[in-house]
Amino acid sequence: MIETLGMKESLLLYFIMGSHNTPHDPLWVLQEAIQGGITCFQFREKGEKAARGAEKVEWARALQEICRAYRIPFLVDDEVDLALFLDAEGVHIGQEDGEIEEVRRKIGDHKILGVSIHTVEEAHIAQEKGADYLGVGPIYPTSSKKDAKEPVGPAFIRELRDQGIHLPIVGIGGITRENAARITEAGADGIALISAICQAQNPREEAALLRKEAKLGIYRRMER
Repeated sequence: MIETLGMKESLLLYFIMGSHNTPHDPLWVLQEAIQGGITCFQFREKGEKAARGAEKVEWARALQEICRAYRIPFLVDDEVDLALFLDAEGVHIGQEDGEIEEVRRKIGDHKILGVSIHTVEEAHIAQEKGADYLGVGPIYPTSSKKDAKEPVGPAFIRELRDQGIHLPIVGIGGITRENAARITEAGADGIALISAICQAQNPREEAALLRKEAKLGIYRRMER
């Protein structure tokens, strides 16, 4: 299991991207996003246009090298074997991507394990079975995932905290500069984004502004 304080800090601005998510060069986008202040990166290569086989591994390695140069945690979405092959810092799984205990056994205690949840029950199970953090969402409507469930809203994060969920939480889904602060103010430790940075003309500036909003929400929560 990963030390909680460090995990919270890594979740502040969590960037997710695959090679086809942006009209720009993905390597350039990642470098710019890092300069703008992202704190974690997840390689998520999914969809009809996603790279496969050796091409996918090449993309993952190229993005991982950038993360390593800047000491940004590099996680892989769903694919445990790929994460292990690359010696990534961790893996993120959904509810249909394998048993939490089995994934933990495969990756060991020294790597990060994130779990997507949509209900309080799922959150408690993930917390009990060894997750290092929870991905909660979609918070708002999103077009990044075709199979996305109904939005839960920031109030769900407050409910999770009220129901005894103490794991670090990152909110995901439909997050923009305009609503980012509401998520961390509700109790999340950070925000996760795809489109807001991938589609931006200036990823560095967008990341910096999103990070500012995420911190603003935390400050507001601390002042209450």
